[in-house]
Amino acid sequence: MTTTASAGRSGLPRAIFAAWAVAFATGAAGEPAPYPNQHEADLVVAGFRLESGAVLPEARLHYTTLGSPHRDANGNIDNAVLVLHGTTGTGKQFLAPTMGPELFAPGAPLDAATYFVVLTDGLGRGGSSKPSDGLRARFPRYGYGDVVEGQYRVVTEGLGIRHLRAVIGTSMGGMQTWMWGERHPDMMDGLVAVASQPIPVSGRNALWRRLLIEAIRSDPDFKGGEYDSEPTQFTKVLPIFNIMTESVLGQQREAPTNAEAAKLYGRLAANYASKVDANDWLYWFDSSFDYDPYPRLGEIKAKLLAINFADDALNPVELGVMEPAIRRVSGAQFVLVPASPETHGHQSLRYAKLWRPYLAAFMAELGPSGAVAEHATPTGR
Repeated sequence: MTTTASAGRSGLPRAIFAAWAVAFATGAAGEPAPYPNQHEADLVVAGFRLESGAVLPEARLHYTTLGSPHRDANGNIDNAVLVLHGTTGTGKQFLAPTMGPELFAPGAPLDAATYFVVLTDGLGRGGSSKPSDGLRARFPRYGYGDVVEGQYRVVTEGLGIRHLRAVIGTSMGGMQTWMWGERHPDMMDGLVAVASQPIPVSGRNALWRRLLIEAIRSDPDFKGGEYDSEPTQFTKVLPIFNIMTESVLGQQREAPTNAEAAKLYGRLAANYASKVDANDWLYWFDSSFDYDPYPRLGEIKAKLLAINFADDALNPVELGVMEPAIRRVSGAQFVLVPASPETHGHQSLRYAKLWRPYLAAFMAELGPSGAVAEHATPTGR
């Protein structure tokens, strides 16, 4: 089923566009709100084998959990939800003020008093193993398939979860949500892919990523990834990230004249300086090379909801790919949120109030978790 939703008035304050550069460059997105039993841990996997055959001698896979696991009569956790972040983020991006309260607060669709929420840091990011930890360019090339495998290992080995109520992802996490549905079709009841399309990274989406990659590789101080001090020339190109991910309306408001545009560019470039690692960024944007869930969409068994934004330049509606893709997944639903003064292009995903109603309805369709259905007190790990 395909639906064009009405965005309406979100009531959210307008973000200062330049501030998003800091959030994406540093991984920070506001102070985390307190949630029940918020906990961080690492799963360390020796000899983590990648799909290429390369082996990472030791993979540290970091994650944050909210809430407590509830166990059914057989002792299996039955209220777990896996939430997956985007390319430049970490699991904690979902604790930002415009996201966490809309998702995990009392009465929210993923209320942490009801669900056991798992927020992973994907391989190569945040607290998980990444090139900047020391291997630099010797870090093996990884793809989205390897990131998904790391998430799977956290869920099954780190937390002992055999079945998930839902897998929910935004941007890269949305792309990996499609992959979860294909690779582990019996492991979840629901899938929610936000701001993504189930086709290979290609066309304009591939071109701007290539621009970033080549800017890093051609920086005279990059030295094949074995630099002693952080390269700086490539950061002048990084504002292309903001240009591609914020809406046209948002950019026009922030830069209504040529002079204001020049000043905005300067602020954006300065915000990236000394706050990003060249190797990490190169690996991030290269890691989508193996993404192509389209041929296997028919293997998805879980209920699926895809939510996109009409002004998202990374997933442009003009490609016309979503409707035929959705038809290949039995019972799947698609919501297209129209462009409005309240949307932010691809960045709309960070304003969860824009997509919370559709998530809430979907979670209601899945039915209550065991924690609600039995009115039981959650057990510990």
